[in-house]
Amino acid sequence: MALTDLPLEELGRYDSGVAAPADFAEFWSGTLDEARAAGAGREAEYRPVSPVRLSSVDVFDVRFPGWGGQPVAAWLLLPRGVRGPLPTVVGFQGYSGGRGLYLERLLWASAGYAQLVVDSRGQGHDTPDPDPGAGAQWFGGFMTRGIASRESYYFRRLMTDCVRAVDAVRAHPAVDPERVIVEGGSQGGGLALATAGLAGDAVAAALVDVPFLCHYRRGSDIAGEGPYRELVTYLGSHQRVAPARVFDVLNYFDGQHFAARATAPALFSVGLMDPVCPPSTVYAAYNRYAGERDITVWEFGDHGGGRASQSLVRLDWLAERGLGGAR
Repeated sequence: MALTDLPLEELGRYDSGVAAPADFAEFWSGTLDEARAAGAGREAEYRPVSPVRLSSVDVFDVRFPGWGGQPVAAWLLLPRGVRGPLPTVVGFQGYSGGRGLYLERLLWASAGYAQLVVDSRGQGHDTPDPDPGAGAQWFGGFMTRGIASRESYYFRRLMTDCVRAVDAVRAHPAVDPERVIVEGGSQGGGLALATAGLAGDAVAAALVDVPFLCHYRRGSDIAGEGPYRELVTYLGSHQRVAPARVFDVLNYFDGQHFAARATAPALFSVGLMDPVCPPSTVYAAYNRYAGERDITVWEFGDHGGGRASQSLVRLDWLAERGLGGAR
């Protein structure tokens, strides 16, 4: 049997029992209303990258208004010579990563999609986080940045950026606004899940691989590696901070609650030997997903899940739902 934290048959029906805050929807609708108001009148900017030195892809250096109207960097990659409007993949990044180099991001354009590669504020090189949040925090990473309150917590800003990325790309003339797909792995998977839950009908499908940011309490209790351990270190070093208070803040950013609000078809993946995002944390969100859902289980997969094999699964899954790339 694979080294799961629970037997597979129990994972299939696992529920954390953690309820969403009573004002969860109100908090997030207010957050997004504020961000859209702050960015009103500021359209996304697309600057061609030249020379691009690629024969089949056009690349644009993008800035769009995110949290507080602040500029967020991205790459837009378009398959050259393919007529639009195109199905479009909005990609979010793993923990401590950014948009990187566009040469690393050629799969989706090669498959006939437009792709927006979104930088992660403070984590990538091209999008600073000028609002680090208030209150005590552990400086080992981003998990406790601004954790004194839901208003100041780092992931409020990052998740808002992700929804605003969807807002921005849907207005581009090469993009079919009815076929926008959100995707990512690990932190990126958690961000794709949050965006699917917050952006509503603006998202046509979600690809959620080995998602982080789901069931924070269990992740803190059992993850052997990775960013959940930052919460453990923080609470161990700040003994006067009540754990219940910390997890009350985190409950506003939990993938379980975004999943319960999402209706677009979603493909999850899970690695049953994942020490970073234990399988039960993935299933805690998957089992609450309100829309059509599927999951690819990698029995011997660690935090890499199915790696390139999962990409093949994703392409086939999208094609089966009428969301294949243009030719």
